Amino acid sequence: MLDVIIAIVVIILLTIGIVWVIDKFVPKKLKPVLNILLWGLIIFLGYITYMSVYKEIQFNKLKVDRYKVVIDRLIDIRDSQLAYKDVNGEYTDDFAKLIDFVENGKVPITQRRDTLVLDEERTRAFGGVETMKTLTLIDTLSFYSVKDSVFKGSDRYKNMMNVGVGKEGAKFVMKAGKIDNIPVFEASVDKAVILDGEEPYLIEKENQVVSVDGVNGPTLKVGSMDEVFTKGNWPKSYTNKE
Repeated sequence: MLDVIIAIVVIILLTIGIVWVIDKFVPKKLKPVLNILLWGLIIFLGYITYMSVYKEIQFNKLKVDRYKVVIDRLIDIRDSQLAYKDVNGEYTDDFAKLIDFVENGKVPITQRRDTLVLDEERTRAFGGVETMKTLTLIDTLSFYSVKDSVFKGSDRYKNMMNVGVGKEGAKFVMKAGKIDNIPVFEASVDKAVILDGEEPYLIEKENQVVSVDGVNGPTLKVGSMDEVFTKGNWPKSYTNKE
């Protein structure tokens, strides 16, 4: 938008300069012709300026609409991955496994409780004096269905690998691994894929975004392969699911 404002200022100054030159140096007989040409130039430049602003406004609206669709799908992937890890102790980089888990998986509902038991080793060490120790027990109370809990009966999880907007047939890139033996995952898609079909210069400009109310960087993603992080790189204003 700053580029557009600068362009408008330059056009205004250029117009003032041309008017001054005509008034100062051009013979009176030629002034009507030059005035017509000048007005034509002003209208043409005004149209170009208007279209530049209009295109950017339309692009920003389309960008937000598409990002919201993609973010909802990334949240579904994240929630499914978290449930998968609760059962399997790690994340997966295979959408087929993740979808099958959502379809058939059961996540235990557990309860932790502490209890005192006899510490036989310390009791012997103290010559038969009873010594107690605390054990933490984990009881499984019941199980819940991932499909019913996360997706509330919807079958949209079957297509969670598809970006859904932008480039036709595009799919998310999903990775999984460990950092210092701690499981991590990441699901991502390039902004250029989401914004496919739009002006290249606007997409490139979006890739350079660094803002607290924008999606920073060239990708839209959730999780990270570089740190233990399960959130997305978008601001809260883009979704009401978090």
